[in-house]
Amino acid sequence: MNGRLATGLSQISHDPKSLDDGGFWAVTTTFEGGFTAARFDHVDNAQFPSTAWNTIRGTWESSFSKEEYVSYVQRIQDLISQGWVYQVNACRQISTSTDAANLRGLFSEILNNNPAPWASYLEIPGINIASASPELFLKRTGNKVRTSPIKGTAPVGTSEFGFKDRAENVMIVDLMRNDFGQICKSGSVTVPRLLATENHPGLVHLVSDIEGELQEEISWEQIINLLSPPGSISGAPKSSAISVIQENESKRGPYCGALGWVQGDNCELSVAIRIFYKDEKLYFGTGAGITWASNANDEWEETQLKARKLISIAGGQL
Repeated sequence: MNGRLATGLSQISHDPKSLDDGGFWAVTTTFEGGFTAARFDHVDNAQFPSTAWNTIRGTWESSFSKEEYVSYVQRIQDLISQGWVYQVNACRQISTSTDAANLRGLFSEILNNNPAPWASYLEIPGINIASASPELFLKRTGNKVRTSPIKGTAPVGTSEFGFKDRAENVMIVDLMRNDFGQICKSGSVTVPRLLATENHPGLVHLVSDIEGELQEEISWEQIINLLSPPGSISGAPKSSAISVIQENESKRGPYCGALGWVQGDNCELSVAIRIFYKDEKLYFGTGAGITWASNANDEWEETQLKARKLISIAGGQL
């Protein structure tokens, strides 16, 4: 991630308490709460080793058809009308077969053709992720923390976002202010940047920053448990949104978890969106934030927009 190359894997842990030892740990979590950290003994400032990628030739299959996704959006809007929830991030995952031994070549292509600010690569036994994440989940420097949720996505060239995107962003800012309130000193949580537009590869995003000062003696276990899963890919209120997601989607796994590194009292953790991960197949997740003002067909098109550029890099028919 960002020129930080870690090698020499020495330990794998599923206990967040391990992060308190001060070592360098690569971290991946699942949306459902799974935690994996890999300790590496050597960390250098170096470029990712360039590797060739064999372009995928097959077709990507979606966990929701367009009609099923539109129905999912409409179910969320019914729940909003009942006052059960205000916003839900509705996701689908697409998958295809691959005979690639790993995703090093795909990550090389991502770095060359989609240089996202939090692009990162993780390869350890049982886990292989190539990420083009545009979103910061948590940056920590000493006792200072920052999160930068994205809500609002449009094609390149868009200069103004509509009411729906702006309202959704403010809603998630409030959610993340509340989450930070659980780990930060009272009165220290601020919003220094609200509703800023950022240009990313092929897209324009609406981004805000929330900052705070951590409580004394707070542990990594407390930080991760209290902030997870990220609010921007859950919804508001978070507990109600998670219930809706669990009832309607299959497990997201590492998609929509956190991905990055922790070392001592420093970290850079991204929201694990725009990621490819390899299991029996190759998976890629895409989603959209649903509010009362959403148009179901437009939300489907947003999921297509978010997937199109990266699938063109990986190859295959979307």
